[in-house]
Amino acid sequence: MSNPHDIPKATARRLPIYHRYLRYLHDAGKTRISSTELSEAVKVDSATIRRDFSYFGALGKRGYGYEVEYLLDFFSKTLNQDRLTNVALIGVGNLGHALLNYNFHLNNNVRISCAFDVRDDIVGKIVTGVPVYPLSEMMNQLRIQQIDVAILTVPQSVAQDAANTLIEAGVKGIMNFTPIRLSVPDHIRVQNVDLTNELQTLIYFLDNDVH
Repeated sequence: MSNPHDIPKATARRLPIYHRYLRYLHDAGKTRISSTELSEAVKVDSATIRRDFSYFGALGKRGYGYEVEYLLDFFSKTLNQDRLTNVALIGVGNLGHALLNYNFHLNNNVRISCAFDVRDDIVGKIVTGVPVYPLSEMMNQLRIQQIDVAILTVPQSVAQDAANTLIEAGVKGIMNFTPIRLSVPDHIRVQNVDLTNELQTLIYFLDNDVH
């Protein structure tokens, strides 16, 4: 099996897609699937699926396909599905509220366990089961709860300051929903999510009939 650091980023991004569909197949009672069938379901070409799987060794047999239960168990361990990860939400505005309402219901190994904001009307309340703390308590709470991952949905004017506090508190990964690109040390992982850019890209493809 390859070292996790040797897995291409594109492959790593597809693993949760495979895992989610394998969970669906397992729950439906299906025991075996071919790369062609999997390709049609997840909209990834079969050659790419076989190449992705090859990074992890012999997961299937030619002419036989893949055993659903084995693959599900393998990718569950690979994605640490057996370990609960608590996540902090920084900023409880409109997007923050939406994330709290969703709270990764489709992923039982990820949970927003605490949120932070500066507004008096929401601080101290429980929102969809998640306590909202004042921003002034963020560093202390993150350390107490040993949070490694945070979601950043604050105004862009305070995004870098918030990121600096997260890093000082020991957070190792940040999902950044703000439009700015954060300046962080090399050992900190940042995943930028620009909804406006994604929407504009989609509209461009539609307008120009790009497939």
